[in-house]
Amino acid sequence: MTKQTHSFQAEVKQLLHLVTHALYSNKEIFLRELISNASDACDKLRFEALDHSALYEDAPNLDVRVLVDKANRTITIRDNGIGMSAQEAIDHLGTIAKSGTKDFMGRLSGDQKKDAQLIGQFGVGFYSGYIVADRITVESRRAGLKAEEGVRWSSEGTGDFEVDAITKPSRGTDITLHLREGEDEFLTAWKLRSIIGKYSDHISLPILMQKEEWDKDKGEYVVQDEWETVNQAAALWSRSKSDITPEQYQEFYKQISHDSEDALAFTHNRVEGRSEYTQLLYVPAKAPFDLWNRDKRGGLKLYVKRVFIMDDAEALLPNYLRFVKGVIDSADLPLNVSREILQESRDVKAIREGCTKRVLSMLEELANHEDQAKRDQYASFWAEFGAVLKEGIGEDFANKERLAKLFRFASTHDESGAQSVSLADYVSRMKDGQEAIYVIAADNQVAAKSSPQLELFKKKGIEVLLLTDRVDEWLLSHLYDFEGKPLLNVTKGAVDLGKLQDEEEKKKAEEAAATFKPVLERLQAALGERTKEVRVTTRLVDSPACLVTESGDMSAHLARLLKQAGQAAPEVKPILEVNPDHALVKKLETSAHFDDLAHILFDQALLAEGGQLEDPASYVRRVNSLLLNATV
Repeated sequence: MTKQTHSFQAEVKQLLHLVTHALYSNKEIFLRELISNASDACDKLRFEALDHSALYEDAPNLDVRVLVDKANRTITIRDNGIGMSAQEAIDHLGTIAKSGTKDFMGRLSGDQKKDAQLIGQFGVGFYSGYIVADRITVESRRAGLKAEEGVRWSSEGTGDFEVDAITKPSRGTDITLHLREGEDEFLTAWKLRSIIGKYSDHISLPILMQKEEWDKDKGEYVVQDEWETVNQAAALWSRSKSDITPEQYQEFYKQISHDSEDALAFTHNRVEGRSEYTQLLYVPAKAPFDLWNRDKRGGLKLYVKRVFIMDDAEALLPNYLRFVKGVIDSADLPLNVSREILQESRDVKAIREGCTKRVLSMLEELANHEDQAKRDQYASFWAEFGAVLKEGIGEDFANKERLAKLFRFASTHDESGAQSVSLADYVSRMKDGQEAIYVIAADNQVAAKSSPQLELFKKKGIEVLLLTDRVDEWLLSHLYDFEGKPLLNVTKGAVDLGKLQDEEEKKKAEEAAATFKPVLERLQAALGERTKEVRVTTRLVDSPACLVTESGDMSAHLARLLKQAGQAAPEVKPILEVNPDHALVKKLETSAHFDDLAHILFDQALLAEGGQLEDPASYVRRVNSLLLNATV
């Protein structure tokens, strides 16, 4: 065959510009793509040789080799796989999105298809070489053809390519990249080894590079004739669990997460069915500094047939599990042409659901374990990641009940202040006749425990959960009940103790409201627009007054959080509840400073719940005035 010049199909000049400038997010993945193609070629040979062993040509050991020529500024990726004929080179290298691998997969059936570790389904990977090269030369010979039936393909990626016949004694393919100016970093062996370690460490074939030794006279590293394997050539997650020690699992975790500490827990499983994949998932012991950056990705590494595709937790795990690290290796996950953005598909959904359930099962095992040490591990997990896990209650309806059982809270039952009480624990301690789970949300535990709204509950010995994470108000808007018991915020609406409130107390409160009605009306008039209503309380014991909101209104605590975050919050007028048994409230009827006392009661109630005064100077002036009047 004489040298021929062909034109690329399908507006290749425009498409090559897309591939090299927009399709890939970083330069170094060209090596991943070309090694992946080389691995595919070796797998094709292995399968075809099952029926035609002569294709091995007395060279059955398959590998991929990476060579660097600094003098000529080239990188060569060499494989001894199936190779290409001249026509195959024209067909497969001259057409974007035409892939011999895809055609090959279509011809496979049964178990062969299952085991074929082939990834290049779109024929784009080869052209990624133009990210760093201004010319690519391919020399290849198909296994089984004569040595003189080799082919050389060459192109600058500008619309045309040349094809010529060559003599190639060995089967397989050499892809040589002639690097662009400014890409010399890829001529260093350590850089290429680093890229291989990052993206292709778990390719099942050995990837070889020539050894280098330091030459004192030349003052540089000199390439040796000896070759060495630079990848593990065996994916840890593809091995049987019984063959992997806990230490090996932890070392692998540190490798993929760059964490210096061991993982808190991990799970390793092979999932079979309509969608087949392997999952190796880790829960870190400590939260990363950027845990609250919801746009941060990188928890899970996606592999397809042991070839690294991307770091992307979003598609394979819900956002509230963004702290999980690990590997998903799919046998048949569909990818888009860049391999960097997952296609939405039923397979993706199945993997996402399966991984979510597996992580929740791992956490449930720790939380409910008979061994106290395991439960302590869950307590450690909750201290680090509990607030993030709470986000799931509004994001993952399918697992809402499982998540609720995993939540832990501080409680008036436990003086330590630790978030160690589950909703199930609370329900198990509910008093006879108690129908609701009572909670209070505050900025911190000191504020929550000293809140006036808790006084009645303390008096009656009713447990109240103390919610102090910023996400808790949001949680309450999605978690309405647990095991049929409603969650009631003690700072919202009227106190409803149900059967726990005896008739005598109820009657006394009604009588007090009637007797105190004139004072309530005067208070309302004095406070004006500051309050929605003034009423007699049923929840205070020691304090003179407190502020509450209607059941359907936004709580004052949530409104403050929104304002602190720079977000708009609706104006909600609070309800002032006063304690008619308190000495200060009793003096209201006869006080000559009624209006000042009314505003002081309101302002003190606002301060007690963690609010801020709109006019602190007026508050100070009123207090000083009353202090000067000993007869008040």
